[in-house]
Amino acid sequence: MNTGHHDIANLRKSYERAELNENASHADPMQQFAQWLDEAFKAQVPEPNAMTLATVGNDLRPSTRVVLIKGYDERGITWFTNYQSRKGRQLAGNPFAALQFHWVELERVVRIEGRVTKVADAESDAYFQSRPLDHRIGAWASPQSEVIEGRTELVTAAARYGAQFLLQPPRPPHWGGFRLVPDQWEFWQGRKSRLHDRLRYRQQADGNWLRERLAP
Repeated sequence: MNTGHHDIANLRKSYERAELNENASHADPMQQFAQWLDEAFKAQVPEPNAMTLATVGNDLRPSTRVVLIKGYDERGITWFTNYQSRKGRQLAGNPFAALQFHWVELERVVRIEGRVTKVADAESDAYFQSRPLDHRIGAWASPQSEVIEGRTELVTAAARYGAQFLLQPPRPPHWGGFRLVPDQWEFWQGRKSRLHDRLRYRQQADGNWLRERLAP
């Protein structure tokens, strides 16, 4: 087995920053998530809003990418993207997905699973108009996930759409928000001797959440 120039097989870390137990955690996983996200911001974790999105296509091959959370409430977790991208096409065919936050400095991971739906057009419009102008132009210029000949193609397209729309580019019809409606959460807190804390929340038929401890 090739480990390159680094002894990666023997890289280990002892997790000793915090603990997670049933008595100190929230009964509602969204409240637990809000607390941990707030603590990640306060700890100045780099890009605490970055999350890995996992989807599965019609070919049953999973794929992941990093996206940015743009909102959360009792309805779920929201982000915005190109609907015609690979992830957009996969979600159109299979609406079940998973999200993962990894806050390395806090030795914490949050995993979220559920069904994904598009947000309302009005919500996508409002967020699109809040973006910087060059980001709005970029949404038109980039055929996300498609093969292109070079960066010049993107720069040329951005200049063309910039001249066309000036300061008021509308939201492209292929761009908007997704919302994952969670039915399962897992909160992971690193602990010493690999005896990590794992709390799983599963939504029951009555809408309440069942909290369970998992072996690490």
